[in-house]
Amino acid sequence: MWVSSFRSVFNLNRKLLTPKPISIPVLPFNSKSFSIAPLIGNSTTADSDIDGDQLQHLDSFEAVDILYSLKEQPDRAFSFFCKLKDLGFQHDVSSYAAVIRILCYGGLDRNLHLIFSDLILDSRNGNGASFDVSRLLDTLSEGVADDAKQHSSFLFKVYDALIKSYVSAGMFNEAIDALFQMGRRGFVPHIFTCNVLMNKLIQNGKIDMALAIYKQLKRMGLSPNDYTYATVIKAFCIKGSLEEAADVFTDIEEDGATTIYFAYTAYIEGLCVNQKSDLGYQVLQAWKAANIPFDIYVYAVAIRGFCNEMKLDKAEGVLLDMEKEGLVPNMYCYNALICGLCKGGRLLKAYALLNDMMSKGVEIFCVAVGSILQCLCEMGMHSEVLDQFNEFKNLGIFLDEVSYNIAVDALCKLGKLEEAVALLDEMKVKQMDMDIMHYTTLINGYCCHGNLVDACKVFEEMIEKGLKPDIITYNVLASGFCRQGLATEALNLLDHMETQDLKPSTITHNVVIESLCEGGRVKEAEAFFNCIKDKSLDNYAAMINGYCKASHTREAYKLFIKLSGQGHIVKKSCCYNLIKNLCVEGDNDRILMLLKKMLDLNVVPSKVMYSRIIATLCRIGDVKNAESVFDIMSAKGLTPDIFTYTIMMNGYCRMNCLQEARDLFHDMKRRGIKPDLVTFTVLLDAHQKAYIRKVRSQASPKGSNKDMFDASSVWTEMKNTGIRPDVICYTVLIDGHCKADNLQDAVCLFDEMIERGLEPDTVTYTALLSGLCNRGDVDKAVNLLDQMSLKGILPDTRTMSALERGILKARKVQFQK
Repeated sequence: MWVSSFRSVFNLNRKLLTPKPISIPVLPFNSKSFSIAPLIGNSTTADSDIDGDQLQHLDSFEAVDILYSLKEQPDRAFSFFCKLKDLGFQHDVSSYAAVIRILCYGGLDRNLHLIFSDLILDSRNGNGASFDVSRLLDTLSEGVADDAKQHSSFLFKVYDALIKSYVSAGMFNEAIDALFQMGRRGFVPHIFTCNVLMNKLIQNGKIDMALAIYKQLKRMGLSPNDYTYATVIKAFCIKGSLEEAADVFTDIEEDGATTIYFAYTAYIEGLCVNQKSDLGYQVLQAWKAANIPFDIYVYAVAIRGFCNEMKLDKAEGVLLDMEKEGLVPNMYCYNALICGLCKGGRLLKAYALLNDMMSKGVEIFCVAVGSILQCLCEMGMHSEVLDQFNEFKNLGIFLDEVSYNIAVDALCKLGKLEEAVALLDEMKVKQMDMDIMHYTTLINGYCCHGNLVDACKVFEEMIEKGLKPDIITYNVLASGFCRQGLATEALNLLDHMETQDLKPSTITHNVVIESLCEGGRVKEAEAFFNCIKDKSLDNYAAMINGYCKASHTREAYKLFIKLSGQGHIVKKSCCYNLIKNLCVEGDNDRILMLLKKMLDLNVVPSKVMYSRIIATLCRIGDVKNAESVFDIMSAKGLTPDIFTYTIMMNGYCRMNCLQEARDLFHDMKRRGIKPDLVTFTVLLDAHQKAYIRKVRSQASPKGSNKDMFDASSVWTEMKNTGIRPDVICYTVLIDGHCKADNLQDAVCLFDEMIERGLEPDTVTYTALLSGLCNRGDVDKAVNLLDQMSLKGILPDTRTMSALERGILKARKVQFQK
């Protein structure tokens, strides 16, 4: 209301009034003998001492007389105008015109804006003056100074304030109409006014209206400036019309504009926002080569663009280019790159950049450290979150409310709820406001640990503090109830939520369904699911996920097949959960059926999903179908990673299909994927076992077997690539040599392993001990057993069985002799 809007202004201006009383002459047309000096003449008079009754009985002519008498003191005129309105006086077009003229000529533009804003607000609410703004404008155009220049300056101020007031009120059509009225009245607006209007239109999504104004500017005889061009380019880029944005530079050239830094920057930023950061950076480099000056901000734009597209190497390249050009990256460049690296999980590089910032004395902003903390939290490194949080704090780096919330979340996940509360108390001591986010995090912490009593206490405290819980808070609390099997309480909470003008969303329904299933309440979850009207695909996905969490895989599969039969497919994460359950159960028929359904509906599984399917099929010996899935994966344009290749090779090796395994090995190298230690170990183990089988079946003479030759080649290639064998790899080789009766080679490998600082484990000792016992070297086997004991390695059942067999074999040989 007007009273509250202007009371503070009136009180402030009253203190500025001149202490000398002034004498206001009675104007000729004023027929009343009415003295106004006592009303306004003494600046020390308190508001309560002014005779309100006298003011209320003023008529329009008297009010205008008083206003004009104060034209040399525009602040007092404004206060008087406000005081009248506070007392219920109905200002008309003449009194508004009077105060507007006084404020214009007095230079009180801000107060002028307040007058128009209040007039517009009253008019929109239906309780304003008995005239429209156009009539006021007509009145203001009359009776002003004869000087045309002064006349133009006065009307410009009026229209500028009016247009900005319309913009502030969101009345864009009226603002545009007022803008073009200026042209019809024979004078042009200031370009700054046009820029303000266009920018506000863009912010409110009215792009076409802003562009229409730009097209009218030249017709009005107005010359755009750099900010105008930048605003128009921004508008075209938001629409995705990049060619039209580039065409603006033709207008710039035709207009002869020279200072257009903002336009260049806006175009580069527009390209980056539209996922064309490569082109944006090329434009930057080309213009830089043309000696167009840029500041560091535009480089930050390019870095942020590359990070948004997850082209992190190129984002780092921009930073390196800056340093080569002698530019010192500022906090915005570093922050953009650190946030991008954290989003991509490259935590070590993010730390390196942070250290680089500190070494160069660049201010560290809380956004960067918050990104690092959030990345640690998402990686499940909650203890590290707290260590890093405290380290940042000790370094004097400012940590905002978001950083504190991440630390509180980490404490909650670690079960350190008392410390979480203490950290929130620390925030209060530092005069940092706890908002809904912090309370919700703490509520979630209590719920996750089954402490619903304290969760409800925090919920109540939140309400007492005047904070209204949002839908996320209700979802968290409802989820906590459901996980504890308190379905009735959860549903009551949802009813309460609706009384607070919060309607349960799809996410709310999904949270309840999945949480009930997670708490073992599948029947209640099904009942809740069936009660949902107008179920969405996300609701079905939640039910499938819930079945999976409760290990009701068959029900999840049935629901999935029902949906897919209707031509619907749930999101990939849901498919992944179902496949994961089927893989655990080894149900390869349903796995393949599910994969087929997904492909029929043009849903391409991820690499992780394909790898899990292949691993499951190989584990149960279904290598043929695993090979089919492997081929489908390649046909879909997904290059198998080293994990998938190794799983497939291991599947072939277990089926003694060594040639297929070797072919995959060569295909992997051809694609540029380097084999790792696990891959080599799989091949070594397979070739040695094949060699042993042939030796034992006497299929070929000892020492001339191709498989042993291949094993030796694999071993040599592994060493040449710089991969050092680990304990498992040595153990595989030692076991193979022992079983092939190559005991000398096994002992050499055992000694080599120790020389390299690797400690043999129980399996390694058992493999060598078995070889010694098979050769009848029982004494050496016993010595090896003593060596195990000295190193604190306890023999297992297999070790003792091998030794017993060796002793019995030695006794048998001795008895025969």
